[in-house]
Amino acid sequence: MPHRHKVNSTEIGQVRIYMTPREKRKGAGMKGLFSKPLYQEIIDAAKADGILNAVAHHTHYGYSGNGKIQSNNQELPNSNLNLCVELIAHRDQLELFCRKHGDLIKGKVIVYKHMEHWDIGLHETLKVNEAPQEELDADVEDDVTEGPA
Repeated sequence: MPHRHKVNSTEIGQVRIYMTPREKRKGAGMKGLFSKPLYQEIIDAAKADGILNAVAHHTHYGYSGNGKIQSNNQELPNSNLNLCVELIAHRDQLELFCRKHGDLIKGKVIVYKHMEHWDIGLHETLKVNEAPQEELDADVEDDVTEGPA
């Protein structure tokens, strides 16, 4: 049976940048004490640069690089537990973003992954005569209403 929708795929990439939630931009001096967390600055920069998707994922247990294993099994949040900022866009956009904002992400664990972006759209080649006659007849019967009550 033909479907009304089809999947269009395009190549896209994902960059993951690992850090802790409490990290701030380096070299901000006293002003840095009151600045946004680094992950928020990265996401704000991604939005300004037209990156398709940018989110921060908090973790529950793990480590990054040579850091020690951290967990979130306390009543208070663990600000040393890693989070990951995930950016999704075309590879050339992601590379440009990383070069442009190297001051924000230098020294972080950064991973690139090739992906596909799926767009669901109407099937342009679907024709009414492709449906079996029984299915067309059933649709007409469903549309017919009974007379006035």
